[in-house]
Amino acid sequence: MKEKSYTELMKSSAMNRKKAKESFVLDLYVEMLLSESLLKAEKEKLTKRIDQAIDERNRSEFFKLSNEYKLLTKRFGT
Repeated sequence: MKEKSYTELMKSSAMNRKKAKESFVLDLYVEMLLSESLLKAEKEKLTKRIDQAIDERNRSEFFKLSNEYKLLTKRFGT
C-alpha cells in the first residue's frame, strides 16, 4: 500500500473540511426553509381562525388567537 505524501494529506484534509462546511451550510439552509414553511402555515391557520372569530363576533376567541399570533411573530422575529 502506498503512503500518501504530506502534501496529499493536507489537500485531502482541506477537501474534507470544505465538504463538511458545505454540508453544514446546506443543512442550515434546509432547516431555514422548513422553519419558514412551518411558520407560514401556522400564521395562515391562525389568520383563518381569527377571521372566523371575527365573523362569529367571538371576542374572547379573537383576543386569545390574536395573542397567539403576536407570540408566534415575536418568537420568530417577523
